[in-house]
Amino acid sequence: MKNFLPALVGFIVATFPICAAETADERPNIIFILADDMGRGDVSAYNPNAAWKTPHLDQLAAEGVLFTDAHSSSAVCTPSRYSVMTGRYAWRSELKKGVANGFSPPVIEDDRLCVATLLKGKGYTTAMFGKWHLGLAWAKKADATNDQDVDYRQPFDGGPTARGFDHFFGISASLDMPPYVWLRDNRVVAAPNTTAPGNQGLTMWRAGPISEDFAHADVQPRLIRAATEFIARQNKQKPFFIYLALASPHTPILPTGKFAGQTQTTPYGDFCVQVDHDMGAIVSALKAAGLDENTLIIFTADNGCSPAANLADLAKFKHDPQVGSRGHKADLYEGGHRVPFIARWPAKIPAGARSDALVCQVDFMATCAELVAQLLPATAGEDSASFLPVLKNPAAHSQVRDSLVHHSINGSFAIRSGKWKLCLAPDLGGWSDPRPGKAPAGSPPFQLFDLEKDPAETTNLFAQHPEIVRALDAKLKQHVLAGRSTPGAPQPNTGGNDWLELAWMKEFSTPAR
Repeated sequence: MKNFLPALVGFIVATFPICAAETADERPNIIFILADDMGRGDVSAYNPNAAWKTPHLDQLAAEGVLFTDAHSSSAVCTPSRYSVMTGRYAWRSELKKGVANGFSPPVIEDDRLCVATLLKGKGYTTAMFGKWHLGLAWAKKADATNDQDVDYRQPFDGGPTARGFDHFFGISASLDMPPYVWLRDNRVVAAPNTTAPGNQGLTMWRAGPISEDFAHADVQPRLIRAATEFIARQNKQKPFFIYLALASPHTPILPTGKFAGQTQTTPYGDFCVQVDHDMGAIVSALKAAGLDENTLIIFTADNGCSPAANLADLAKFKHDPQVGSRGHKADLYEGGHRVPFIARWPAKIPAGARSDALVCQVDFMATCAELVAQLLPATAGEDSASFLPVLKNPAAHSQVRDSLVHHSINGSFAIRSGKWKLCLAPDLGGWSDPRPGKAPAGSPPFQLFDLEKDPAETTNLFAQHPEIVRALDAKLKQHVLAGRSTPGAPQPNTGGNDWLELAWMKEFSTPAR
């Protein structure tokens, strides 16, 4: 199967060549930046009452388009990253709930077309910097007895360079997950030589192997330096794609240098300001290289703010990372997956635009395909819809998709269509109350919300609108069982559908009016 993907890409490129108008110097450079556990309200362009300012991100929004109804495909990180790379909901993969860790096997299937492979096939230089968190096929010691018995001297497989990236520099998973080693392309830079003890609180990380050249506080600065140095080496003759997957402001929350204490709020606030400053460094590097005008930058986050940011302390400064949304990271409610999403492309995107189009990070694949005039095969991007028309003309294009599937950390589903959102669980499916299995006795099995009238999801209308419940339930079942939510030939879900032993997949009756 590993030899199938290059052959597929070659066939696609030969069959559907680049349109004449899409020449190398007209196709944009693309930089997709994914912050880790950052809420909409942590960006002051979304939150005028934020306890700190993010001038560089605000400037991105002022020079491009700010999306107000944008979502990660999951309320936690690994599945969101899968969707960014593949244009497919992660619950169609082997990962039906939860996240990977630093020693997990690859989540992305070997024969799956990824966005980096697509762009590489169209002449792009592709590079990733940062947190992979999609599993690696580590080489194991001869006497290995568990997943952590890794032979760090050997190359690993299944990582970024096996998924279309020419270059990779970063870490295997979240910054609080071992192994704490730097990775370059498909090798470990320096093998671990000791064990880092676990840590708690805002600077929490798990105990595990660490190399002598690795310090948690160095990760953010080194990733930004690597990305800006890569930009400085590029030119206008060949487009590039950068996937910059930050490990911040996720735990361990470690603002460095002048940023520590800068906001006079909390370390989390300082870390968010450091992220903002570094986004300014990316734009400055583009301008210095003469590449700014024709570079599409997308800034977003893999899910909502985490309670690890210490929400109670943030509330003392009247700071709301979710800007009124209920829930946070891991939850089905909007606070879990409604995220900042800003796009800037001076050559094409009108400045100062706002869009309320419903978009998702899973749409990045189809958007890139349209950017390079590439038709996707039926086996790729099954859940991806291009938002390129909205980027180019936000005022004239207000719809990208008519529905969107949400997914929580415990595998619970919700579906959004128009103003209606149906949660297929009596709880939040995550870390907020009511937690899974803790819904009050007698709670309806589902939750229906009118997001126009009730954006904070406080009033369950399940009993009042059985016809809407049935319609959304049927739409979700169709999306799940068809293996896709976009037009095209039905596709199999990885592992079949045996895992769908959920109450909502069975017959149910809704209360009469």
